[in-house]
Amino acid sequence: MKKAVCIISGGMDSALSAKIAQNEGYEIIALHFNYGQRTEQKELSCFRKVAADVEASESYEIDLPFFEQIGASALTDKSIEVPTAGIEEGVPVTYVPFRNGIFLSIAASVAEKHGAEALFIGVVEEDSSGYPDCRESYIEQMQKAINMGTKEETRLRIEMPLVNLNKSEIVQKALALNVPLESTWSCYKSEDEACGLCDSCRLRLSGFERAGVKDPIAYQ
Repeated sequence: MKKAVCIISGGMDSALSAKIAQNEGYEIIALHFNYGQRTEQKELSCFRKVAADVEASESYEIDLPFFEQIGASALTDKSIEVPTAGIEEGVPVTYVPFRNGIFLSIAASVAEKHGAEALFIGVVEEDSSGYPDCRESYIEQMQKAINMGTKEETRLRIEMPLVNLNKSEIVQKALALNVPLESTWSCYKSEDEACGLCDSCRLRLSGFERAGVKDPIAYQ
């Protein structure tokens, strides 16, 4: 069976991306990163549920504590407040420097180990938080670099099935494919009940509202 490494954060986008990979007939190798983010434990719990839902043959939970040492992001530096006044213009303070580049590099190592032919990531460009490492053009360049720096027989495709969707389309597609949205988490601030005010919560809630569906997770 063909294999795909799926980067799964525990959020709605990556859960749908992994479900699409499963529906395309891939054996799923699930990959999650604990990098000192504020909602690390909640995201890990959600990852495990999503990995089980897509019947992952193997799961990797990789700790990357150096992100906390680097800081420079409200997600990993507790001295920087997570903005709650509305969706920010430009690159927000919740951006973690070069996070997806590091994630993709590690995912490529896992993929090469298992002989996987595809790597799925749930990046969204049109309706994202403005992160530069979620752009389609950037991911395409990473694919070229990965294939230049791996074995000749390693020919990885980085699949971005959601990159041109907006959040309401993601909600609709996730519902159509029976993604367990109640087992996903988007909030940047809280682990018990979502804050409803950070950029990620606002984008998620807007997506559900435009899709005409109630979000199944609890909000403060």
